[in-house]
Amino acid sequence: MTAFIALLRAVNVGGSGKLPMGELAAMCEALGHGQVKTWIASGNVVFTSDQDGEAVKAGLEAALLAWAGKPVAVMVRTADEMRAVLAASPFTDQPGNRSVAIFLDGAPGELDGLRNRADEEIRPGVREIYVHYPGGMGQSKLVIPAAKAGTARNMNTVANLVEMAGAIS
Repeated sequence: MTAFIALLRAVNVGGSGKLPMGELAAMCEALGHGQVKTWIASGNVVFTSDQDGEAVKAGLEAALLAWAGKPVAVMVRTADEMRAVLAASPFTDQPGNRSVAIFLDGAPGELDGLRNRADEEIRPGVREIYVHYPGGMGQSKLVIPAAKAGTARNMNTVANLVEMAGAIS
């Protein structure tokens, strides 16, 4: 069994995509995943599965489509991959609530077309984009076109998910 972390895009943020975390946990259990635990109400779930990452992603996205009636993107990482994301953060000297990893399905490629950049620092990762927001993400007007299909989690959340996944693996 592998420990996985699934991150849902645009769930319970800004008044849209309301999904009770108990419902998300039930979906994961119905898909055959074990030791299911959710973290805060923004679409973070940790579980074990004997499926591979692609099957986990496809199953969750299909279940969410049936539940919501519209596609909900899911980024999936193994516990080891998430641990590597945390370790690779170039902003470890900054507060965890001011730095994020934007999770993507593939490599971020070139970070062209940035708009409204102020003092934010941006670095590409393997399948992530790391951003430090000195004034806080809520105050920033930064637009990163490469991040449009991704989902962001601050580094405090990433650290909590790594801990949770470590406890079940």
